[in-house]
Amino acid sequence: MKKVIVLGAGLVGGPMALDLAADFNVTSIDVSTDALAALMAQDNRIHTHQADLSDPSTVTTLVNQFDFVINAVPGFMGFQTLEAIIRTGKSVVDIAFFPEDPFQLDELAKQHGVTAIMDCGVAPGMSNILVAHGDRLLDKSESALIYVGGLPEIRQWPFEYKAVFSPVDVIEEYTRPARYVEHGQLVVRPALSDPEYLNFPGIGTLEAFNSDGLRSLINTLKIPNMKEKTLRYPGHIEKMAVLRETGFFSLEPIDVNGVQIRPLDVTAKLMFPIWEMKPGEHDLTVMQVRVDGQKAGRAYRYEWNLLDRFNTETGVHSMARTTGYTATVALRMIANGLFKRIGVSAPEHIAEQPDCVEFMLAGLKERGVVYIENHGIRAN
Repeated sequence: MKKVIVLGAGLVGGPMALDLAADFNVTSIDVSTDALAALMAQDNRIHTHQADLSDPSTVTTLVNQFDFVINAVPGFMGFQTLEAIIRTGKSVVDIAFFPEDPFQLDELAKQHGVTAIMDCGVAPGMSNILVAHGDRLLDKSESALIYVGGLPEIRQWPFEYKAVFSPVDVIEEYTRPARYVEHGQLVVRPALSDPEYLNFPGIGTLEAFNSDGLRSLINTLKIPNMKEKTLRYPGHIEKMAVLRETGFFSLEPIDVNGVQIRPLDVTAKLMFPIWEMKPGEHDLTVMQVRVDGQKAGRAYRYEWNLLDRFNTETGVHSMARTTGYTATVALRMIANGLFKRIGVSAPEHIAEQPDCVEFMLAGLKERGVVYIENHGIRAN
């Protein structure tokens, strides 16, 4: 049985290890002994090891013993971790979502014969795959639009939001400028800008705002209009904008009674306990991907819709399911020899092989994560 190491045993890393244990010899690594103990209590087939993964040399030593790697460390240490993994010659699926350009590691991955799929979650991840798949199904693509959000099922004042992954990464969605493509040109707008309201069956009205979620799609696809928007319950945009503009998300230290303090650190201490998903609380994930263009001389649209909810049987949160299972299915795709592209691959590269897209959609459906496809002639 092939051996897989999962770096990170948090709310997403843990469910990934559990899913992979059905087909692989799995070892989970984390700095938290509590997280590892909780994982072992759920499945004693999983081996665990406590380690500080912030040291690349530690990563190298650990990874050398395995066939495949899942990288689920926090974004701030993701790039250095991926580089350490690639240097071992082990193929990897990465959901660290780090801010650095992963293609800086492409030549290194080719030198070591590594298949590395980065950003392989729900969005980025499946959103990229579906946009690229729609692009290939059309004769000519004109626009791609992604709406996506992870939300608590029950709205609670004041934020009506819960984070099932690193809250610092969530705050980046509110501070990092949003890049999108309009008429073939790169456009940069502030995050939280251009709000709009949309109605989603089974949820109701949500508000959408510009976020920097296109990532690699900006450079890998030539669709003249592309945009990603994050979804939240109505009213969330204004609250986050007030905090951002007041300076609560700032990384620049300020003097408070002679002590230098970063406002973000104070905000984190106050906000993160409120955002934490408590036992018994459930979440949902909603995503819509639209690709418009021309097919057989007619205006045509491909659309995929996802509405996923907390699994009450397994206790796995929706964001962990939709993000983590995308990565575990992709790892199986590599292990089965279906995806062999050497180097650093963005998720949209998976769409270059229709059989790989089918593999991903089928594998997710087996795990209850179902993308519903609609397509047809579009009225002008």
